[in-house]
Amino acid sequence: MSKKNLGPKNLCSALVNGQWLTATQEFISYNPANVSDVCGVFAEASSSQIDEAAQCARTAFKTWKTTPAPVRAGIISNFGKLLEINKEALSKCLTREMGKPLREARGDVQEAIDTCHFFVSEGRRLYGQTIPSEMPNKELYTYRRPIGVFACITAGNFPVAVPSWYFIPALIAGNTCVWKPSEDTPLTSYWFTELLLQAGLPKGVFNVVFGTGQVTGDALVKGIDRGLFDKVGFTGSSAVGMRIGEICGRNLQHPCLELGGKNPMVVCPDANLELALQGVLFSGFGTGGQRCTSLGNLIVHESIHDEFVDRLVKKVLADLKIGDPVNEKNFYGPLISKKFVSHHQRHLSELVQSHHQLPLGLGGWIGHGVDWKHFEGDAEMGLYVRPNIVLNVNENDALYSTETFGPLFNVLKYKDLDHAIHLSNAHGFGLSSAIYTQDIMNAYRFRNEITAGMTSINNSTTGAEAHLPFGGNGKSGNGSRQSGIWVMDQFTKWQAVNWDMSGKLQLAQLDTGYVEPNLGFRMNE
Repeated sequence: MSKKNLGPKNLCSALVNGQWLTATQEFISYNPANVSDVCGVFAEASSSQIDEAAQCARTAFKTWKTTPAPVRAGIISNFGKLLEINKEALSKCLTREMGKPLREARGDVQEAIDTCHFFVSEGRRLYGQTIPSEMPNKELYTYRRPIGVFACITAGNFPVAVPSWYFIPALIAGNTCVWKPSEDTPLTSYWFTELLLQAGLPKGVFNVVFGTGQVTGDALVKGIDRGLFDKVGFTGSSAVGMRIGEICGRNLQHPCLELGGKNPMVVCPDANLELALQGVLFSGFGTGGQRCTSLGNLIVHESIHDEFVDRLVKKVLADLKIGDPVNEKNFYGPLISKKFVSHHQRHLSELVQSHHQLPLGLGGWIGHGVDWKHFEGDAEMGLYVRPNIVLNVNENDALYSTETFGPLFNVLKYKDLDHAIHLSNAHGFGLSSAIYTQDIMNAYRFRNEITAGMTSINNSTTGAEAHLPFGGNGKSGNGSRQSGIWVMDQFTKWQAVNWDMSGKLQLAQLDTGYVEPNLGFRMNE
């Protein structure tokens, strides 16, 4: 990667057939740590550009699907090597544009590298099966076939890792792609795309449309009804995911939906409390709480509730550093954009009720009438907010079942494990979950009865390895999974082949030469 910035004269709106296009309706990407720092000026892709991208992908599919899978995987191998070479530059770009601490940004890029390493071998493992026939001189086979044109809309909190979860397996399986990246991270997405192209991806196989969700995203989704896309992926809110699921359903498509969470963490009386505290801090405040797997409901046994909360509050007040994400000593940096600051402030004003307690104070936007003892950076120019913990929350409160997507989580008391499991499931989300306990039966029961798609035992609600299935149930998703071998079922369809070499019509079940038993046979007594 060069040090080139996309300036106002570029106004990139789309990549179609390997060429960057421009448009007039611009939007600006800011550095959330200093909003006077413009990362780049981009443009909304027009409806005609979205159509052109989809048609280009449709044309390229004819050739790409016939390219041998190991050759397709070789290009992904090249992509992984380029990511490794450019890891530090891409990580710094990500931190500047999204506000994630540099250490976490490196992890974001590393996850894409790990995904490349894992899936390269899948290019030689797109296995089908040979199946014995019930007829002579007849062979049965199954084959994985690519689905077609895959359209995907991703969020800005993991602008390198999450697109890699979708596009690396999709491309290896032989699909072509149209991507609408987040309007919050277009510069990072631009470099992600450039690295893919430099890896040797043919023109038209991977296409990009920049823009906001309200304009470009909405136009892309409407293209499902017009038959532009054969498969759709979306990472974002449950409300938008439900709309996409509805449109895909009437077109008999099964989308990949990776949605929000209200992720529970149960702390049992026998838990290693220091370890649990560390898990709570990162689950709740890592990345400023801007992970779909961030802690939502901390569920603590009533016998240790007061002690645990007291230790947690003291630890946050004494140690939690907020500020410039380039400084790796800071626990979290700014929120991604002003939109998320606004959402955070609204949650504090509308969801926190009179019976709740806020041991860290009401909080809000640092530098705008709010301060934080351990702050380092330009508060006036940055999008930094204080951490919040809300006590006395119960399952009837809106806060219990609302994803807040910021440095804010609730604390609830539980009486016994049945009660804890109920509180973990009753909000209707089912993405991530965790339990801290030394009792193997507590862990066993929680693992079996939690409805979340992912469960950690004595670990945080956050964190995903590239070879384990990632995804949720209920309001958190439709059962689709990213990562690991399981995701190949999202990007391939099965073909069954019945090859009869007998030279005559053989009808299954009707002409099968089953051997009849001698039912009159009786053993001598």
